[in-house]
Amino acid sequence: MILILDSILSDAELKTLSDTLSTREGFQSGKATAGWAAKPVKNNLQTRAGARSDGLKRIVEAALMKHEVFKAAAQPKRIVRTVFSRYEAGMAYGTHIDDAMMAGARTDLSFTLFLNPPEDYEGGELVIESPEGEADIKLQAGQAVLYPTQRLHHVAEVTSGARLAAVGWVRSLVRSAEQREMLFDLSQTVQKLRNIDGANDALLKVLKTKANLLRMWGDD
Repeated sequence: MILILDSILSDAELKTLSDTLSTREGFQSGKATAGWAAKPVKNNLQTRAGARSDGLKRIVEAALMKHEVFKAAAQPKRIVRTVFSRYEAGMAYGTHIDDAMMAGARTDLSFTLFLNPPEDYEGGELVIESPEGEADIKLQAGQAVLYPTQRLHHVAEVTSGARLAAVGWVRSLVRSAEQREMLFDLSQTVQKLRNIDGANDALLKVLKTKANLLRMWGDD
């Protein structure tokens, strides 16, 4: 499941992030954090570790963990890692697969949170491969895309301007993508039933089913 998430950040949070990342200060070559397979195809900039980037990570991760759609879709145990990327003209990230383990934790889902508007740059689409074909994704500032980490993907070359994004990986309570999608569908059904008068019995049965499936499928 590839899911677009709206309104991750408040206007003030988005401004803080975009203003802080608007220049090259605090960035280094993205190859510094790339594995052996990704290093040859990775050409971007990423923030260096330190208090500056840690503060920005806290903003993004807190916003995601209180976003209801993200929580319903990801069933997050924790956000394993978050980095901030900058692509300038001529930069791209070739087709690759993200690491299965980061910091000793399994990575189940990846997200890209766009931090500046698409009219700021040309190119720079996130392209995710699937059996149905390729999905080209370029979102408004403050929107994010959530997708299974096992998908091959790449970032198309930026031909002008600069593309800013937060990229991260999630360890889910539910290992299976198919099971996460079923739980997400049930969560969406719960929201609809809550708005229907006289649907309390049906709502309780859906809530019961969702809770029991999470007990069966969840791992801690």
